[in-house]
Amino acid sequence: MSGVKVNYQLLLEQEIARNQQAGKRPRLLLHACCAPCSSYVLEYLCQYFDITLFFYNPNIAPENEYRFRAGELQRLIREMPSAHGVCFAEGPYDPERFYEIAQGLEQMPEGGERCFRCYRLRLAETARYAAAHDFDYFTTTLSISPYKNAAKLNTIGAELAEEYSTAYLFSDFKKKGGYLRSCRLSAEYGLYRQDYCGCAFSKAEALRRRQTIGSP
Repeated sequence: MSGVKVNYQLLLEQEIARNQQAGKRPRLLLHACCAPCSSYVLEYLCQYFDITLFFYNPNIAPENEYRFRAGELQRLIREMPSAHGVCFAEGPYDPERFYEIAQGLEQMPEGGERCFRCYRLRLAETARYAAAHDFDYFTTTLSISPYKNAAKLNTIGAELAEEYSTAYLFSDFKKKGGYLRSCRLSAEYGLYRQDYCGCAFSKAEALRRRQTIGSP
């Protein structure tokens, strides 16, 4: 119903309960943007799903930042006991696709239409991969961040689920202390916590914020 706020965490819990009652442990393709965002999500979902982490983030710049984040994610899988058994898959690093969808929106503040297009780009590739490899569900860790629009992420996920005929797992991982838990796990494992979302535009915006704060 239009205007009604959806409790995506509750939808997730209900889906988990249905699978448990049916004795199912589904295969989940989990889009991951970085190790800190993935930490709590893995700890939580590994109880109920067989997970493959899918690192597809053509927005991340520069390339050495992209490679470092991918490496930290793989280290987390190796070192965090609850993530043992999680597989890792990496999509192509094709930043030109991101710059194409961001064209004309370069100066837009973070959290607007440029970010929404970026959500769709990354989730569409996740949905395509999930359909091609017979996963039961796909979803993303992105909703763990208080700076990401969970309603928009879930709306896009639901649309792509229809397009690719693969179920989307609704979520809002920041709920019930999820974000705070991710911060604690990041400190526990010494994870690299980046100070910008990923793209060159968000990096420039973060730099401007730091300069403004540091100005006399």
